Amino acid sequence: MRAPIGDFDTATPAPDCLDVLTAPVADAVRDWQGAVPADRILYVDTDPRWADTSVFVEHYGRDLLERSANCVVVAGKRAGETTLAACVVLSTTRVDVNGAARRQLGARKASFASMETATGETGMEYGGITPIGLPTGWPVLVDSAVVDLPYVLIGSGRRRGKLLVPGKALAELPGAVVLEGLGVA
Repeated sequence: MRAPIGDFDTATPAPDCLDVLTAPVADAVRDWQGAVPADRILYVDTDPRWADTSVFVEHYGRDLLERSANCVVVAGKRAGETTLAACVVLSTTRVDVNGAARRQLGARKASFASMETATGETGMEYGGITPIGLPTGWPVLVDSAVVDLPYVLIGSGRRRGKLLVPGKALAELPGAVVLEGLGVA
């Protein structure tokens, strides 16, 4: 099948290629319950050497720069308690960690989680973390600009491969909260 965005050789409905996804992502796709059907989530195979956004768009299509999102793990702290959350913003922006994310988490302090924490808690590879398949109970903060896209390119849980997902499907993830201004220039 042809990918709806980017210059990929082929796109496969994610339910048809669960074996190439990490276990938490495959489980989330298998158990998908959103209004957007699971077969609209597409997997595209990509070379991990080109996983970083700037190199990726040069190889797979410059239009992807405006249609890609990054998912980062944030740690919010208050009264000795830490809350981990995922923040999803357009790749042309950065997460407002100490503003929008901190306030939404009700934290006194927020910062990016360490690589060890992010990969250990999610079961995903660093550089490929995706909001699909995160641990139960995690807040998933999604910038409204991401939700507005017909399709958005996000990680697949691995550095090899990406997911093409209708933006509105991200608003239906368990724990999802759509926020204006989560991503800032």
